[in-house]
Amino acid sequence: MKIFKFTAISCLLAFTVINGVMPAFTIAGGLIDMGYGSRGGSMVSGLKRSEEPIQPIPISFDDDRPKIELGKKLFFEPRLSKSGWISCNSCHNLSTGGADNLPSSIGHKWLFGPINSPTVLNAKFNLAQFWDGRAKDLKEQAKGPIANPMEMASNHELAVSILQSIPEYMGWFKEVYKDEKITIDNVADAITAFEETLTTPNSRFDLWLRGYDRISQSEQEGYDLFKAKGCINCHNGFGVGGNSFQKFGIAKPYDKDTQTLGRCNVTKNEKDKYVFKVPLLKNIELTAPYFHDASTWSLSEAVNIMAEYQLGVTLSRDETNKIVAFLKTLTGDQPSIIFPILPPSTANTQKPDRN
Repeated sequence: MKIFKFTAISCLLAFTVINGVMPAFTIAGGLIDMGYGSRGGSMVSGLKRSEEPIQPIPISFDDDRPKIELGKKLFFEPRLSKSGWISCNSCHNLSTGGADNLPSSIGHKWLFGPINSPTVLNAKFNLAQFWDGRAKDLKEQAKGPIANPMEMASNHELAVSILQSIPEYMGWFKEVYKDEKITIDNVADAITAFEETLTTPNSRFDLWLRGYDRISQSEQEGYDLFKAKGCINCHNGFGVGGNSFQKFGIAKPYDKDTQTLGRCNVTKNEKDKYVFKVPLLKNIELTAPYFHDASTWSLSEAVNIMAEYQLGVTLSRDETNKIVAFLKTLTGDQPSIIFPILPPSTANTQKPDRN
């Protein structure tokens, strides 16, 4: 009887400990390596495909929760814009793959931006930000839209003064940065901390890379074609892209858009005309329309355009379908976001200006 009682208590304690740790793993994106849950599938001889040029997105654990929570509020904060209407989430909608699914984003006074808005999901894996790479990192990128007259149309001084007029923000910034004043650098730093959590692990292809039998024969043939045709030369790594700049129109000149100069605008070097950051392909099925000029809404057509203009090959319909099937295995777990409740404005808060 005593032995039974001791065993029962031991099991109860073990269950309690496991339950205590489980939420941390769940928040971080799942229990892939431990094989928990139906998403794990069955192991293929315990094999992990570590030599593949694409790597699974790592599970990240939040290490500064107060800063991340502050950054989340700022990401959804429309008062950072002149009109009090546009937030980071307007153009990088976390409900729709981290993009707005428009040819170009709608900014202040319904102005249309000059280029397609890339996804914010997995943006931490980009070697630089924006299509032309003009921002070296997420922190530098976060400052840009606030002061861009075609986007949020505010300025850094006004954005900071609005935050400083709200006691709750003053308290949160002081807690995180130990400073009585709010600075635009800290605003961008907090937004960056939040955006760095916006990764999408556990795609079926990531699970396959980790050794689980999670993709079909047709999807694997699509991946083999993706490598054999040369797509893998630019689309590799954690984000399946984002880690190099390439000319759009290597095999033949890209004639659909000759106005957007790309990296040349940054370097002022003629050889960088029509050179763009290679886009991430993780979650690609969620982020139409495609390319910097949003020239197609069809993933199949996008694959064929890449084959024609970048690789100089023509794909059969079967090859295109298999590559598209593979690309759809790259969709991972989307960030689970509880919408933040923002503090109210005060009598000292600048009123929205739609002009």
